[in-house]
Amino acid sequence: MFPTPSSLTRLRWRRRFRSLAALLLLVGMAVAAWVWLPAPVHVVPVVHVIDGDSLTVRQDGASVTIRLTGIDAAEYRQDCARRDASRWPCGRDARTALEKLARQGPLHCEVAAKDRYDRTLAACRTRPFPDGIDLGAEMVRLGWAVATSDDYMVEEAEAQAQRRGIWQSDFVRPAEWRAAQGRPATALAAPDS
Repeated sequence: MFPTPSSLTRLRWRRRFRSLAALLLLVGMAVAAWVWLPAPVHVVPVVHVIDGDSLTVRQDGASVTIRLTGIDAAEYRQDCARRDASRWPCGRDARTALEKLARQGPLHCEVAAKDRYDRTLAACRTRPFPDGIDLGAEMVRLGWAVATSDDYMVEEAEAQAQRRGIWQSDFVRPAEWRAAQGRPATALAAPDS
C-alpha cells in the first residue's frame, strides 16, 4: 500500500517539527551555557594604575585599559575637604591604594564587557577566582571608592561607618565631580604623569 498525499504531508510536518524542536533545544543549551558558565579569566600583569578604579595591563602583547566594575573611585585630580576645611588630594590617595593592591602580582580579571570609551570592564582579583582580594570590593571597603552596584553595598556601609578613605571628609561623588569639571559622568581621568 502506498502512502496517501495527506499522510506524506503529515510525515513532512512531523520531521520539520522534530528538526525545529532539536534546533530550539540546542539554542536553549547554548544560551544556558553562556549564562551559567563563568566569563573567561585573564591573568594579566599591571603596567600602570591610572586612578582608583582604572588601570592599564598587558594582554597578548598589547596594552589594555581596564575599568573595575561596580565601583567609582575618587578621580586622580579630585580633592576632598577635611572637617577643618583644609583640602587633601583624595584622588591621588585612591590611586596609591589601588597601586598597593595591584602590586601583589599578576591580576586575574573576569571580563564583563566593553564600555563606550572602549575600556574593558572587569572584576579583578589578586589570585585566581574565588580566592584572592577582589580589587573593587577592597577599594570600596577601604573607603577610596563608592559602590555603583549592589555587589559592594556592605563594604561601602562598613567604610562609611568606620570613616575610612573619602568617608573621613566631605567629598563630591566622583560622577558628580566629573560632571562639574565638564566631563562625562563616566569619563576616564588621566594623571598628570
